[in-house]
Amino acid sequence: MSFDEITYEVSEYIATITLNRPDKLNAWTFKMEAEYKRAMSDAEQRDDVRVIIVTGAGRGFCAGADMSLLNSVMGGEVDTSDVQTDLPLPGVGPDTPEDFQKQYSFPPAIGKPIIAAINGHAMGIGLVHTLFCDFRIASDKAKFGTAFAQRGLIAEYGIAWLLPRIVGIENAMDLLYTARIIEADEALRMGLVSRVVPQEEFMQAVRKFATQLATQSSPRSLRVMKRQIWHGLFNRLGPSVDLAANEMMESFGCDDFREGVLSFMEKRAPQFTGK
Repeated sequence: MSFDEITYEVSEYIATITLNRPDKLNAWTFKMEAEYKRAMSDAEQRDDVRVIIVTGAGRGFCAGADMSLLNSVMGGEVDTSDVQTDLPLPGVGPDTPEDFQKQYSFPPAIGKPIIAAINGHAMGIGLVHTLFCDFRIASDKAKFGTAFAQRGLIAEYGIAWLLPRIVGIENAMDLLYTARIIEADEALRMGLVSRVVPQEEFMQAVRKFATQLATQSSPRSLRVMKRQIWHGLFNRLGPSVDLAANEMMESFGCDDFREGVLSFMEKRAPQFTGK
C-alpha cells in the first residue's frame, strides 16, 4: 500500500497515520483525504492494530484546507479526476448510525481508540478531524483555530454540534465566531485537549499512552465502550443502562473476561485477544 500525502506504519499493535505535506503544514487535499480513508480502513480491519495514532509531519498537524483547493472551489473548477472520491467510509457497516456515515464523521464507527497527536497547527478542517478522535493530546507547540469565519465560511462538517459538547457553548462560540488562534495551554483549560506534552517528549509520550491502551486493556472492552460512549450521545439514560446490562452479560462469556480475571489472580500482565 503506497501513499503520496500521508505515511502509514504499523508496529506493536499501533497504527500511525502521519499527514505528510510538511512544507504546507499538511494542508488538506482531496488526495490526502482518499489516502487517509484508505489507511483508516486498513487499520480498522487488521488484527495486529489495536490503537490508531493520527499526527502530522513537521511543524503542523493540519493547517486546514489547501488554499489552492479553496481557490478552485471559489472558481468552480474543482478537479478530482486523479483522485478516487467514492471510497467506502472506514468502519461503516449496515448497523452504523447515519450520524457516523458522513464525509468526516466516520472515526466513531471505527472500533479502536483513535488518538490525535497534535504536534502543531490544527486549523479549520484539521481541527475538525481532531474532534472526531477519541483523545486529543497536544504538544506545547500546538496551535488551534477554526478559521471558517475568516474565510467567509460557516461551521463545517458537524463542528457546530461536536465542539460545544467538548468545550461548552460559550467557548465554542468564541472559537467559531472570532476564529482566533489559541495555544496549547488555553486549549487544555477549555478541555479541547486532555493533556499537553513538551515537544521534545511528545511522540514518545503519545506512543506510551497508546501502548498502555493496546496492551493493558481488552480490545473487545474498548470496542464496546467506544460504541457505548459515542452512541450514547444520541441516547437517553434508561436505554443506555439497559444496553450496558446486556453488554455486561455478553462480556461474561468472552475470552478477554476470563483472561482479565486470571491475569489479576496470577499477578501477571494480561494477554488479551479481543475475543
